Amino acid sequence: MRLRHKPWAKEKLNSFPQYFISEPENNKGKWRELFQNDYPIHIEVGTGKGKFVTGMAKANPFINYIGIELYESVAVTALDRLIEAELPNLKLLSVDARNLCDFFAEGEIDRVYLNFSDPWPKSRHAKRRLTHEGFLRIYEEILVNEGEIHFKTDNQKLFEYSLQSFSAYGLRLNYVSLDLHKSDFEGNIMTEYEEKFSSIGQRIYRSEVRYLRKR
Repeated sequence: MRLRHKPWAKEKLNSFPQYFISEPENNKGKWRELFQNDYPIHIEVGTGKGKFVTGMAKANPFINYIGIELYESVAVTALDRLIEAELPNLKLLSVDARNLCDFFAEGEIDRVYLNFSDPWPKSRHAKRRLTHEGFLRIYEEILVNEGEIHFKTDNQKLFEYSLQSFSAYGLRLNYVSLDLHKSDFEGNIMTEYEEKFSSIGQRIYRSEVRYLRKR
């Protein structure tokens, strides 16, 4: 993705504290207090322009969502969607996924979504893939017992790598689709990339995996 720098993005994000959390470390272990309810919390790592997480929050008002996007110039578009939708069960963060344990307490999150993550195709960059064992260890720490990861991509090699990574880590495979849009899966909410790729006939891969109970 070619990123267009928006020097005003940070100021705009900080102008909407009801949606954008500028110092998420202050809410570690207290996210349900921020949402003012005890609903499950799902996070999307790499939320992009926010189409998926906004759609999920609209469809599931009794689940809290947190969209995590590294780049403020991208997160500000997700903010625009959120402002328009006025969703009380969705917050946005602009942080690095490698630091998720600084923002969420152990067992605080119920589910992680990974959608159309950067495949980092070169072997030397494998540790940057969001399904690498280093990230799987981070997700495990912040997820509840038997928490889940839901993963979608158009990249076959990344999907194959991710299934191998999940298996090697000891995750249980609950669902897999090699062609999501030709499957019987119901309730799919598309991302911007998914709309683009599926419109030209690109196959979409999807899996759901679950951690085994913590000891």
